[in-house]
Amino acid sequence: MVLNAAEQVENICYVELLASSGNLLKNYFPGASIDFSPWREDPNTRLWYEDDSLDLAIQFPGWSPKLQCRSLLIQLRVLKDQSKESPRLLGVILRGVTFHGERWRLATIGDWKLTGSHLPQSSAMEQLQSLCRDLFALFPSD
Repeated sequence: MVLNAAEQVENICYVELLASSGNLLKNYFPGASIDFSPWREDPNTRLWYEDDSLDLAIQFPGWSPKLQCRSLLIQLRVLKDQSKESPRLLGVILRGVTFHGERWRLATIGDWKLTGSHLPQSSAMEQLQSLCRDLFALFPSD
């Protein structure tokens, strides 16, 4: 079972997509650090496992009042086709998390609305939706 994006690099196309995703995230969150291996190998982590997901995280230097979290968990749901080198992006799930757990979630299914107990500011919500659109633009869409 592989959870981390860094461990799923199968070819140069994956390397390029992850590097491009990392650059895009740095453009949106310049003060944050990107973690391509956010998951530890333990029983609690295995509960979050999902097939065909490239998982990475953004760690903020402290609390982000605008986003109402300390870090973002990003799951890129992909379709891996053995006849193609690049995976196709099916969806994005963003989770704003703190030490207390998930505060909010944005999934690119349906109306792309954020849900949760502590939602980001409205300008941040628009920024997160824009980030998702830009992530879709990075991946092949055939």
